[in-house]
Amino acid sequence: MNLTAKHILVKGKVQGVFFRKTAKQIAENLNIAGWVKNTDEGHVEIFAQAFEEELTKFIHWCKQGPPKADVKNIEVEDVEPDESVKHFSIKY
Repeated sequence: MNLTAKHILVKGKVQGVFFRKTAKQIAENLNIAGWVKNTDEGHVEIFAQAFEEELTKFIHWCKQGPPKADVKNIEVEDVEPDESVKHFSIKY
């Protein structure tokens, strides 16, 4: 099986609600590598790579986010995997 990678943009009330911290925990539990960061526009941007089944579960979680989040929209785009990314991190 090959790795699949996604670029995810989560919009809504997603900053200041522990979205990045929780996304990192969920990603690590699903063996997903990549990163998460806040954008200047108030969104959360994610690069995630794993096997398709794990990514599907992660994207499903992103549509709701942590309890205090209010996700309005999520954009998911296929991107090329980055073999150099081995862990999931929070970018500041």
